[in-house]
Amino acid sequence: MPQLRQSQVSLDDTAYYRCVGRAYLCGEDKQTGKSYEHRRQWVEDYLLTLAEVFAIDVCAYAVMNNHTLIVLINNKLRRG
Repeated sequence: MPQLRQSQVSLDDTAYYRCVGRAYLCGEDKQTGKSYEHRRQWVEDYLLTLAEVFAIDVCAYAVMNNHTLIVLINNKLRRG
């Protein structure tokens, strides 16, 4: 069941958060032979653009064929 962000994120406990998104993002579709590898750069660029807009810093990320891992920090806490 979905939860409100304010009940998921506690800045008093930690400023770092790990996010995992599962989806077929890139690589080659074995059934059609079509390549979606171009999406890997798009996901990376978009992630870094969002980090510039919102109050987060990206500590680490990995864009894989079937999911993306992201470690974020709330930069409001880090910058005081």
